[in-house]
Amino acid sequence: MMAIPSGTQVWLSAGHTDMRKGFAGLALLVQEKLAGDPHSGHLFVFRGRSGSLIKVLWHDGQGACLFIKRLERGRFLWPSPADGRVSITSAQLGYLLEGIDWRFPQKTWRPSAVG
Repeated sequence: MMAIPSGTQVWLSAGHTDMRKGFAGLALLVQEKLAGDPHSGHLFVFRGRSGSLIKVLWHDGQGACLFIKRLERGRFLWPSPADGRVSITSAQLGYLLEGIDWRFPQKTWRPSAVG
């Protein structure tokens, strides 16, 4: 996992994106669809139609970085297209990358007895 600098915003592009797009295509989507600056240092996250693949576009000050993650099982939970763009915290991004519901993370197990 990459270390996200403090003050960095994470933006999700609601709906699905054509995952054939690379640096230039995703940067254009950031400008047109999300009304953002792809060189701002913020992270822009896109999900494919199947829901098992995401791409993260980030400019680190020296150049553009493109991170890709595919889940072997399950799907990434994603906002509806009507939401447009959604801002999440870096902690929520960590949940998202692990395949956990970032909107309402819960402990899955709690010990019932000590010892």
